Amino acid sequence: MEDRIKKAIDTIRPILNRDGGDIEFVSLDKDIVKVRLRGACSGCPMSQMTVKSVVERIIKEHVPEVKSVVTV
Repeated sequence: MEDRIKKAIDTIRPILNRDGGDIEFVSLDKDIVKVRLRGACSGCPMSQMTVKSVVERIIKEHVPEVKSVVTV
């Protein structure tokens, strides 16, 4: 499952790179994925909305077993 999550994150990365940001897979705890936003995304006030509306949606499309994505 972790490999599928990382592949999903690789599809998200170019979206964030366009705005000077990046994303890093931190861990998988049962069905919760932990990620770290980097670059411009780490301090962006819209980062939580990005995680829920983009990152979580795409990861769930690739890995339906995932229940939630959170930032650390």
